[in-house]
Amino acid sequence: MKETLQFTPVRMAEQFMESYRNHELYPTWHYENGCLLKALEELYTHTGEQKYFDYIRELMDNFILEDGSIRSYAVEEYNLDQINQGKSLFMLLDKTGEEKYRKAADLLMVQLKGQPRTSEGGFWHKKIYPFQMWLDGLYMATPFLTQYGAVTGEEKWFDKAALQLLLVEKRTRDPRSGLLYHAWDESREQRWSSGETGCSPHVWSRAMGWYVMAVVDTLDHLPVDHEHRGQIVGIFERVANALVHVQDQQSGLWPHLLDQPGRERNYLEASGTSMFVYALAKGVRKGYLSGKFKAIAEKGYQGLLLHLLQTDREGVLSLTQCNGGAGLGGTPYRDGSYEYYVTESIRINDPKSVAPFILAGVEMELATR
Repeated sequence: MKETLQFTPVRMAEQFMESYRNHELYPTWHYENGCLLKALEELYTHTGEQKYFDYIRELMDNFILEDGSIRSYAVEEYNLDQINQGKSLFMLLDKTGEEKYRKAADLLMVQLKGQPRTSEGGFWHKKIYPFQMWLDGLYMATPFLTQYGAVTGEEKWFDKAALQLLLVEKRTRDPRSGLLYHAWDESREQRWSSGETGCSPHVWSRAMGWYVMAVVDTLDHLPVDHEHRGQIVGIFERVANALVHVQDQQSGLWPHLLDQPGRERNYLEASGTSMFVYALAKGVRKGYLSGKFKAIAEKGYQGLLLHLLQTDREGVLSLTQCNGGAGLGGTPYRDGSYEYYVTESIRINDPKSVAPFILAGVEMELATR
């Protein structure tokens, strides 16, 4: 099994790097590009293989112009998803010293400085979703915000990032299970929102995956002496304990909707499981989480390898049971019902699942060293 742990993330990454050049999202500034680039950055950091850096630079240079402007990006969208691809700018700046990368990061910060907020200072997920905080947006923006603060020395951004993590957990947490609902509408205007709490009706696995990845990546750059760091680490442990209780004990995987385990059509899903494995394993490695979560992560990763990863005769890997996507509101209207979530598309090798699967594999390899 050690050989599998050692080579699976590399095989998947190299296969996906080649095919992704033909993906419909490759020529568009998009959060899914950012997911893949983050996975490749971790591979580069831990292997030193130049090809990963070269791929990141190639993809990013399709968008970053010499004056720091970003092709196909508009500040005025005020869309947190659009921050995610910008995370690669910091490594590129560090390795090349090219000012265009710094200017592009500054441009993304123009958006975050003006991002519309709830009454308590929480970022709206998008301008078109007024007074709504989604767990998704925490991963897209909070690690970027914190790393920007670390690179520039502007400490106020640490406070803004910490506020996002604390506020969305406070507003979306189910006090009985400890799980976090997909989103919260402060205005209670949306049909999907509870009149009592403002929360959406269900706990979507990938949304909680976005949150725990946001926490573990934000902690990389949040100063050890920051006044809210201990609180964030404690919340991470509390959320991790809630996840343990809804892990499928037979397979080690997590279901698509965490609050509906065992319900018909609620399949065991690849992206959420991969995200939890990554966050839990990294959390243990970094000392944020108790050591008991290492075994939970290992069980989840083995579940992915045994149940959701397939290899054909040519050795091509396929990660199955990847949820294509889920959202709330919009047109046509997504009501957040059980029926809505379980009828969204199920894909093979979706970037939002492949990227965290690679990250999970890297962390499991580090755990064996």
